Amino acid sequence: MFVKTAILHALTSVAYAGTILWDGRFNDFTSSSDLNKWSWANQVGPYQYYIHGSGPVTSYVNLSPSYKNPGDVNSKQGAKITIDSTAKWNSDMWRTELIPQTKAAINSGTVYYHFSMKRSSTNVPSATNEHQICFFESHFTEMKYGWISGEQGTSNTNLQWFVGGQSKWKVDLKADEWHNVVYEINFGSQQVTFWHSTGNNTLVKTAGPFSASTSSNGADWHLGVLRLPRQGNDGTGAEDWYFSGVYVESGSLTTSVVSPK
Repeated sequence: MFVKTAILHALTSVAYAGTILWDGRFNDFTSSSDLNKWSWANQVGPYQYYIHGSGPVTSYVNLSPSYKNPGDVNSKQGAKITIDSTAKWNSDMWRTELIPQTKAAINSGTVYYHFSMKRSSTNVPSATNEHQICFFESHFTEMKYGWISGEQGTSNTNLQWFVGGQSKWKVDLKADEWHNVVYEINFGSQQVTFWHSTGNNTLVKTAGPFSASTSSNGADWHLGVLRLPRQGNDGTGAEDWYFSGVYVESGSLTTSVVSPK
């Protein structure tokens, strides 16, 4: 019995080894309307909510247990983030984005940015437009989807991981397949590494490390989607993107899809 207990403890310590610096898992949200409690004068909650269209919050962000990766039993719900022709913020780009509201050191040392993402077969994202997803404002690392400037053809259904404007990994983005992602960022050595899995599988190191101009003020990582306009090839209709298991960790990496308690 002692041996079995020791083995289980060791496995658990490997899977859940880090410390959560910032928790964006929506576990304490009653609904997406809680995002409206935040303002520049009242900076409460885990997210800054100001990059969105002119409609109500439920036009752009909705929460539900059905929107999360079911493999993550410690996330109570996930987010469906919607962009459409009303989701414009200071430009013609379609944008709905949430930004961490925290004083924690999520921009120094070695940290791990966790999130899971998928699309569904409803409100399918346009493959003819470039989408920037879960990006830093300097774009030193980010996910992208759709046709990217310079590519051949007019459309692209690949989900790609970019470092400094260069694609380092890609996969076809299929409906209802969860992609679990970790950006391992070493702000000291200026390197980024990509961890990935699908469904409820354990995350594995997939690409990197790569040198990058790692720079962040701790409030410039965007959870959500920015879609660039493309004259003559703009997709029409709303797009839904799903996110789950969002948090930033330090210490050792949690490789399990089940996020820490």
